[in-house]
Amino acid sequence: MKYKGSCHCGKIDYEVEGNLEQVIECNCSICSKRGYLLWFVALPQLRLTTPETNLATYTFNTHKIKHRFCPTCGCAPFGEGADKSGAVKAAINIRCLQGIDLGTIKRIPFDGRSL
Repeated sequence: MKYKGSCHCGKIDYEVEGNLEQVIECNCSICSKRGYLLWFVALPQLRLTTPETNLATYTFNTHKIKHRFCPTCGCAPFGEGADKSGAVKAAINIRCLQGIDLGTIKRIPFDGRSL
């Protein structure tokens, strides 16, 4: 299925394709403060429909994950990084997707605070 997503002001707009069945609810410092519900997909499944120059990037700790956000409205619709096998992934914040009923999505807790 194809989903459309955006930041609040619309400067970041994208499509992501895949089977959204469950998300990761991480308790690390950034995920808990931002309220992320993350759906991991291969990076090619994410397609920006606005220029990449509209994105800002935040990294911290090991600087391996690019937390992407809108410098205008502050929304953080996705991040980019590699999984343990080295495969490049996009971590989609499903709160920024259109038409998602958050109550129907299975949440998998992840203890990122302990890493």
